[in-house]
Amino acid sequence: MTTEQENLEQTTASSVGMALLRVWRGVSVPITAVLLAVVIGAIILLVSGASPVAAYSALIKGSFGDGDAVARTLEKATPLVLSGLAVAFAFKAGLFNIGAQGQLLFGAIIAAALGFGIEGLPAIIHIPLALFGGALAGALYGAIPGALKTYTGAHEVITTIMLNFVAINITDFLANGPWKDTSPGNIVARTPKIAPSAVIPEIGNVPLGFVLAVLAAVITWWLLWHTTLGYEIRTVGLNPHAAEYAGIRVAWITILTMMLSGLLAGMGGAIETQGVVGRYQPGFNVGLGFDGITIALLGKTHPFGVIPAALLVGAMKAGASQMQFDAGVANEITDVIQALILFFVAADLIVRWILRMRETDEEKITLSTGWGKQ
Repeated sequence: MTTEQENLEQTTASSVGMALLRVWRGVSVPITAVLLAVVIGAIILLVSGASPVAAYSALIKGSFGDGDAVARTLEKATPLVLSGLAVAFAFKAGLFNIGAQGQLLFGAIIAAALGFGIEGLPAIIHIPLALFGGALAGALYGAIPGALKTYTGAHEVITTIMLNFVAINITDFLANGPWKDTSPGNIVARTPKIAPSAVIPEIGNVPLGFVLAVLAAVITWWLLWHTTLGYEIRTVGLNPHAAEYAGIRVAWITILTMMLSGLLAGMGGAIETQGVVGRYQPGFNVGLGFDGITIALLGKTHPFGVIPAALLVGAMKAGASQMQFDAGVANEITDVIQALILFFVAADLIVRWILRMRETDEEKITLSTGWGKQ
């Protein structure tokens, strides 16, 4: 073997080693955070008088035990992938979109309105029409805090929190007023069922909505790292003043980022309506947008990291009932474990101390550009 071949092999081995090291640094903190949450959750189960082995076994059985369980997990994970993408996408521009819940609600109810309000269309037209309508509703609602931040300096954390309550009340009014299901015997606030032509089908045990969510993650990744727009979004997130000095229209990028973030959340709501619930009903979508914050942080705000994070949370939600029935554990235990995961991911100094790992600049997550800054 020549010296050149040896050098080439050493260089290749070094490149592979560096790549594996980067992957490990990317996944080690979330994985350790999950493990710590599971361990502390086991302690809580023991204190409450339940068996951790029986509880976690039931949780796994309820989420991956058979084909129906897997379908239920994917069903639960679908809107979580999209709400996680919405939050993660905004993070890349240094924006903290807590309004994914409101954007998701508008996407859900507009998709329902297009689903039951239009009849006679073939599924190939009706499904994407309702899906696009829901996504567009989320985008327009997401543009509001973006515009407020750009033109008034109002912080997106405050405006998106307030707009969540506005969305909840408006959608509740529509579901209990002009769009209420008036079929005989109905006394609850909900819209009529959507037409069969607007229902998103399943492919075996895989909901088509989950496939669309994964496709959205791929498109989001491509947009952020392989387009000029994505480069501008990430540059604004790193330093808006430097970005403006370089000729990037920071105001436009801020509004557009919030619009695209809202579009992803609205799409999640539309898929929930078209592929799961079959109508809009207040209370059925509670918390999905807020769970996106947990998922975005657990996935290190990377589009591909969001998918396994959403699957984890979706599995916890899908298996919670089985855990309750088989092991006598309250549903709230899964919420406690999820909160612990978020705690360890957000306060990752604890995890890094355990792993003896220092944080690099590339791994830091910018939650916001600061109060009043544009």
